[in-house]
Parts: sequence; C-alpha cells; structure tokens
Amino acid sequence: MPIIYIIVINYNGYKDTIECVESLKKINYKNYKIIIVDNASTNNSIMYIKQSLKDCFIIELKENLGFASGNNAGIEYAIKNGGEYVLLLNNDTIVESNFLENMIESFSDNRDIGIVGSKIMYYFNKNIIWYGGGNFNWFKFIPTHYGMRELDKGQCDEQLEMDFMTGCCMLIKKEVFEKVGLLSEEYFMYFEDADFCIKVKEAGYKIWYNPKAVIYHKVGSSGGGEESDFLIKWSTRNRILFMKKYKNKVNKLNFLFTNIFFYSTRIIRYIEYRVRGKNDKGRAIIEGIKLSSRNCL
Repeated sequence: MPIIYIIVINYNGYKDTIECVESLKKINYKNYKIIIVDNASTNNSIMYIKQSLKDCFIIELKENLGFASGNNAGIEYAIKNGGEYVLLLNNDTIVESNFLENMIESFSDNRDIGIVGSKIMYYFNKNIIWYGGGNFNWFKFIPTHYGMRELDKGQCDEQLEMDFMTGCCMLIKKEVFEKVGLLSEEYFMYFEDADFCIKVKEAGYKIWYNPKAVIYHKVGSSGGGEESDFLIKWSTRNRILFMKKYKNKVNKLNFLFTNIFFYSTRIIRYIEYRVRGKNDKGRAIIEGIKLSSRNCL
C-alpha cells in the first residue's frame, strides 16, 4: 500500500478546511498523511486548525503567492519525506470513504497513467455533477467539464482517459513531478491545473478519470463564488496568459479568431455588467486584462 500525501491549501477558510480533513479521517485507505499549507491567512485560521487538526503537518507560508505556489510547497515536502503519490485536494470539499482507494487502483491497471481524478459533485446539491471528466476547447482556450450542472443519471460513469483534470482533486505519482516539474506559479490562481495537464500529456503520461471516486465541492468558495470579482479578474488574466503560452496548439488564423472572440465577448460582458449595475464585475474584467499585459503577479 503506497504512501499518499494529501495536500490541502487554506486561505482564511479554516471551517472548510476542518470539515474537509474530518471527512478524510473516515476514508478506507489508511496509508496517507495530510499536509495543510496555509497561504498567509489574515484571520485566525492557523489557531483554529491547530486546535482541531492535531494529526496534520502544517506549513505556514509568510505570504500568499497563490494556489500553485502553496501546493508546490506541500509537494516538495511530500517528495522529500517519502511520498509515492501526492493528492491535491481543494479545502472546500468533502470525500466519500472509498474515493482514495478507487483512485489508487487506477494506477495499477496502467503504468502510463500519471494523474487520476475523481467524479466531483456539487456540495449543496449532491445529485448534480460539477466535473465528470474534461477536455480542452482550443477555440476558446478553456478546459471544459463533462456533465457540468447536469442531473447525475450515470452519463459520466465510464472510466476514461482525459486531456484535462481539475486541480480540485488530482492524484499524481511522484515520477511525474520528477519528469515535468511542479505546478506553474505564473497563474496565481486558475489555469495552473490546465497548464500542468498539458505538460503531463506532452511528457507521455495518461490522465485518467475514475468516476468510482466521488467527492463533493463547494464550488467557487475559495474565490468568493462562481461569479465573484476575484474569479472574473484572475480567470480573465490567466486565460490570456494561457492563450499566449499555448497558441501553437492552433494555426495562426484560428488563433486570430480566438482573440477576436475572446475580446469581443469581454466587451459584451463588460457592457452587461454595467447595465445591470454590477460595476465591480465590469472593472474586474478590465483589471484582468491589464494584469495580463504585465505578465506578473
């Protein structure tokens, strides 16, 4: 039974983190350790986490450098301390008791698998799918989720190779990091999982979806909601960076049409937000575009 390190990132979300870890304590797979990486929380997260979760190893970062950076700190610790597999898991999730043993079984079936992911349901509506496998839309330059917002009728219950696995729940074997490196820290938050999946596929590994592994996700809570100002700003900024980085995935004419589509839809959405009186969301689009031009955090 290989040892698995589970990495949970916390930023001012100690209630979610504690609930997540409490669900992990009930899983059937026993050879695991939990690392909580606190991304310089500004509330009393560390105090509450230390009081409630005494069996976890806690890494306290001095500043919040984003999702990828926090996970990388945990990954480096896990590998140095004998981790054979690393599970990246959002703190705003809870898990079924058999999810991890089902995920690890996938690796024994195919040595070419580098990443295994789970079926992810909405936390507040547990029969609705959030992620049932995924791929890339190379016209829009976004990762897509199969079955998203659909009632679960078994339509996403087949184990399959995928091109995209969400970083919400991603089990990765150690040699993948040794071959392709860690998560790209240029994104801060959003699209780092898409970037990582591309590198893993290009290195010759398979990305595998196992629907027998089920978790539940409080979608958008880490970024303030599914349409928060924070999410709009950073997803706008990072989508532009992602487009620039992987423009070789399409020909020049297609990439031109992609840019026309992207910027025209941002203008339309900006106008819609202004008309609806959601000026902060409109500004978030502009801020995201400005940030992308700096290509820095």
